[in-house]
Amino acid sequence: MTQYILRRVLYLIPTFFGATFLAFLIIQLAPGDYLTQMELDPKVTPETIARLRSQFGLDQPIYVQYLLWMNNLFHLNLGYSFSYQAPVLEVIWPRVVNSMWIVIPSTLLLYLVAIPIGVYGAVRPYSFGDKLFSFLAYVGLSVPSFFLALIAIYVLLQIKFKTGVLLFPVGGMTSSGFEQMGRLEQIKDILWHLVVPVLLATANDIAGLSRLMRGQMMEVLGQDYIRTARAKGLSERVVIYKHAFRNAVIPFVATLGGLLPSLISGAGFIEVVMAWPGITPFFLDAIANQDLYVIAGFLTVGLVLLLLGNLLSDLLLAWVDPRIRYF
Repeated sequence: MTQYILRRVLYLIPTFFGATFLAFLIIQLAPGDYLTQMELDPKVTPETIARLRSQFGLDQPIYVQYLLWMNNLFHLNLGYSFSYQAPVLEVIWPRVVNSMWIVIPSTLLLYLVAIPIGVYGAVRPYSFGDKLFSFLAYVGLSVPSFFLALIAIYVLLQIKFKTGVLLFPVGGMTSSGFEQMGRLEQIKDILWHLVVPVLLATANDIAGLSRLMRGQMMEVLGQDYIRTARAKGLSERVVIYKHAFRNAVIPFVATLGGLLPSLISGAGFIEVVMAWPGITPFFLDAIANQDLYVIAGFLTVGLVLLLLGNLLSDLLLAWVDPRIRYF
């Protein structure tokens, strides 16, 4: 196992350099940059533009810019944000924390709900409950998350207009006067704003994951060793949860590698629709402003987490399934 880990770590090195260079190259191929937009401002002189290009190395060839950026990266410096006039890490970290408020609870809720629903559907196939969950799953898969967010906003506003009571906020992360609240009140206020985004972020994933779990369980329950276990007189609970479930859950362990980058990737367009100050609106603004080092830094952090997550998922697979051995 130790040799396998060392080999994987060595494989990660060329993968990291290749992926970062490809991302940096694609970003550079886009026409113009942030300073190009500054050239349209009559208050900014050409001399200032030239000085900034020289200061940040933007007048150098792409490979030189990449090497300069990698040198800063090895010193844990992700670069400088042109738009915010601050280091990239200092700018993106508060947004990452804001996104984690949604991503971590929604991920936990996803597995706590989707896996039991999938097991239930496999153990009682074509029952009323299974058909109901299947119908809801198909609806969840067919409706985009941003459209669900719009529906939720409409429903909440209609309830407020008719009753005068706003059950949950329809946008933002905090209420007015948040800074004057006590610490406990601030947490309660964020949790109140968090309910709808978490449910929306989980809805689509629950639909897909529950269907996948149902299919895996039904396939495993049809195997010969399951029939043998039942013939030996083992209880149905032992057959389902000790023998069938442990083998059916293996594909889910393989997907755990994607959880680490998802912690900083945000909740997608739900953050945009719900006006949540997370990483997705910030990343879209960086693309619109052609803020080179913000885009590259964010992609680099996601890449590192993805590589480490894949390594971790491989190790967990060996722990879950004793038949898997790495040499």
